Amino acid sequence: MAERKILYLSRGDVEKAGVEMPDILRAVEEMFREKGMGRTEMPPKIGLHPRPDAFIHAMPAFIPATGSAGMKWVSGFPENPKRGLPYISGLIVWNDAETGVPLAVMDATWITAKRTGAATAVAAKYLARPDSEVVGVLGCGVQGLSNVEALRCLFPVSRVKAFDIVSAAAEAYAAKVRSEFGLEVEVMSHPGAAVRGSDIVVTAGPLLKNPSPVIEDGWFGRGAFASPVDYDSYWKGDVLRAVDKFATDDVGQMMFTKTLGYFRDIPDRILDLGDIVAGKIPGREREDERTMSMNLGLALDDMAVAPLVYRAAVARGLGTSLPL
Repeated sequence: MAERKILYLSRGDVEKAGVEMPDILRAVEEMFREKGMGRTEMPPKIGLHPRPDAFIHAMPAFIPATGSAGMKWVSGFPENPKRGLPYISGLIVWNDAETGVPLAVMDATWITAKRTGAATAVAAKYLARPDSEVVGVLGCGVQGLSNVEALRCLFPVSRVKAFDIVSAAAEAYAAKVRSEFGLEVEVMSHPGAAVRGSDIVVTAGPLLKNPSPVIEDGWFGRGAFASPVDYDSYWKGDVLRAVDKFATDDVGQMMFTKTLGYFRDIPDRILDLGDIVAGKIPGREREDERTMSMNLGLALDDMAVAPLVYRAAVARGLGTSLPL
């Protein structure tokens, strides 16, 4: 019997594979369409919580249309940046859907960042105004960057209004957005200034079970779209309940997460992004609608992107082959 091997892809290997955001967007959008048609498999993520507001989650999923099956083992520790470590870290195990044999283990950090930004942009494609130009970003870390990267692929983004509780982080973020994307960036000293007048608002702080939200109803303008990738950490309950359409990437997972103590003030009526992408229910219907998609981050996102990275890495001869 031939020796079975697994390909290990480090973070450097994953980045060198050269998968571009437009390809990630297409893969994530098609995944949501498959999900909306009931053709995917994904149990709710389960996890450990070793420290306050920290998590280590197991996230399995299967997309039959692409034969992508596997699991992400991912952690988020909000104190890590003070230690010089990333807030999010983890690994993806990618399996052969025909045999179940693991084919690859790859770093999840880059994939998590890119697929989260892509999920925001896909939600915005169906729920934001197509002429959206101004993006307000609250939380100027990795997600603040990847969300703008994805949004500018689908929208005529010309300006970013950035806020972070650490002003130096906002300034560094502004410099990076200017240099990488060529966009106008204004650093705001108050969160309200980043929200008011923005066509799209992205909040990207740490996930908090007991947040102290600051965004008030009067800040979030008519016709705007929001993507809180940090759950409800920034958003007061009256704002959430006042939006015209409130969606999430998976209603079942949101309800499960609510049993763990999150989402105390979300609306009663919640739309599933998969149903919107699949055309089962409408997205934005009026120019003045205030819309929101509070995406939780799905294992299906990761399984949409993992095969792109694997195939590109193999084509470029990247990674380390290890015996099983």
